[in-house]
This record gives sequence, C-alpha cells and structure tokens, in this order.
Amino acid sequence: MNQIALIFGATFGLLAIILGAFGAHLLKKKLTQEQLQSFETGVKYQMYHAIILVVLGFNFKDNSSLNTSIFYVFIIGIILFSFSIYGLVISSSKNKKIKILGPITPIGGLFLVLGWLLLLYKFIVI
Repeated sequence: MNQIALIFGATFGLLAIILGAFGAHLLKKKLTQEQLQSFETGVKYQMYHAIILVVLGFNFKDNSSLNTSIFYVFIIGIILFSFSIYGLVISSSKNKKIKILGPITPIGGLFLVLGWLLLLYKFIVI
C-alpha cells in the first residue's frame, strides 16, 4: 500500500509542477485574475497533499486499514478537489462552464479534511 501512496504522491507532485507552469505561462493570458487564483489554489492543494502522500508512504510501517484509508482519502480528495477546479476554470474561460464540477470541489475538500482527521486520529489514539 505504501507503494501506491508513493506513486500517487510523486505523480501528483509532477503534475502540480506541470500544471503550475501551464497556468503561469499559458493560461495567464487567457484567464481572469480570479480564475488564475482559483487554478493556483488547485495546484497548491495538489502539491501539499502530494507531499503528505510521499511523506506518509515513506513513514507508515504497516499496511493497517487506517493507513490505507488515509492514503485513499487523500488520493480521492486531490482528484475531486484540484481536478474539478482545473476543469471549472478552463471550461469557464471558454464560456462553457461544466456546472457539474461545482459541487464536486467541496466534496473533494471534505475528503482532504477527512484525511487530516484520520491522520490526527492515528496520532492521538494509536
């Protein structure tokens, strides 16, 4: 299971760098300042959680169900939160906003919060 966290963490980190550069250079001319800030928020949260996946992947020594849950909750949270923001920003910049993505972003945020709560639980109880 740690291997999955490491692979996803490294992949999300790589994509955060690529998407950050994409936003800073290519999208800067096509997006409003508000849209660019939203895009950057997606990139930042993706990178923060990529780092935590890598750190936990190296430090969790057992494959307990709690550790597995923490990994999956963070992975799902990143996908739902950050990638829905990217989709919303890019589609709205083309005046074709994909409205279904709007409610997905806060669900992704809840998954990220849940990941941190599970991590806190692990540190306090176990």
